Amino acid sequence: MSDVIARSAATKQSLFPPENLKPAPKAADTTLTVQNLSVDYLGRRGLVRAVRDVSFDLAHGETLSLIGESGSGKTTLGLTLIRLLPRAARIREGGRIIYRRDGDEFDVLALKPEELRHFRWKECAMVFQSALNALNPVLRIAEQFEDTARAHGTSRTQETRQRALELLRLVKLDPERVLRSYPHELSGGMRQRVLFAMSLLLDPQLIILDEPTTALDILTQRAIIDILRQLRQEMKFSLLFISHDLSLAAELADRVATMYAGAIVEIGNVYETFYHPQHPYTMGLIKAVPTVTGDMQALASISGSPPDLVNLPPGCKFHPRCPYATDRCREEEPTLVAVAPGHLAACWYSEVSSSTFQVAS
Repeated sequence: MSDVIARSAATKQSLFPPENLKPAPKAADTTLTVQNLSVDYLGRRGLVRAVRDVSFDLAHGETLSLIGESGSGKTTLGLTLIRLLPRAARIREGGRIIYRRDGDEFDVLALKPEELRHFRWKECAMVFQSALNALNPVLRIAEQFEDTARAHGTSRTQETRQRALELLRLVKLDPERVLRSYPHELSGGMRQRVLFAMSLLLDPQLIILDEPTTALDILTQRAIIDILRQLRQEMKFSLLFISHDLSLAAELADRVATMYAGAIVEIGNVYETFYHPQHPYTMGLIKAVPTVTGDMQALASISGSPPDLVNLPPGCKFHPRCPYATDRCREEEPTLVAVAPGHLAACWYSEVSSSTFQVAS
């Protein structure tokens, strides 16, 4: 597991060498551009503001990690990107999801049903948290690969099988054994790797991973992270990695976005975000994770609970839990502003609060 949380100034350069970090993407280099995206759920008590005015870019071949507590809107955002929301969800007008490939671009929110069917899996695939629920329990794995290909216009069974064999080898599985197996005959880690392979079957340019290793043991997590890193390097796809595990997010990420109460409150490259956090919520998440090297550090949990998304507090939504909150925070909600090149934060006093958090012990 990554030691990104360790407050050791001596090791931080080797963990994230600045020369290997990518700057924020330019429009011409982006696979995905999200603009002013907001999603509500129709609940008994009123509108649940699950995603609030989210904007970000994802470059070709880049990994963006979305971090935050449960209920912060990460999964809803991922589902919105492929328009797989439940009926109770409503996407507000004014938002855009611009997808680009080979010089062409289109708004995912404007796609017709047949176009959307093509987009899902062929252009953008999503791997969910529970592989057992995502796979059909009464079909062998080979049949599920064939069904996926057939649903998107590929009827050549032999070509599909050869592609499946190749992908299963890439994810370090015995392809012949796996293809003739039912999902329940495979371990959790094997099922998860089958989903990774299946997500790449039609060569999508964008992969969304929603907590893909949560239910797995630490050794299996380690193996899957290594496989994901290798696959991304070889196949050059863009990756949106949704996780509440900061160490896993940091291992894969080029950039990190912190979500709180449905909004992105900080976004920047992985080095800046973990060693120079500019939002008190990001700082709180980092302090709550134990170190794995150096002196033992006391853990500090974030006080309070996430806000009610039906009745959000005025001003900054984090102010009831923030140790640096002032009257301005309670009255005015900050917007994302640049605090360093390619690093944005939504905090009125980011420089003051970040100076109290030291990476070095």
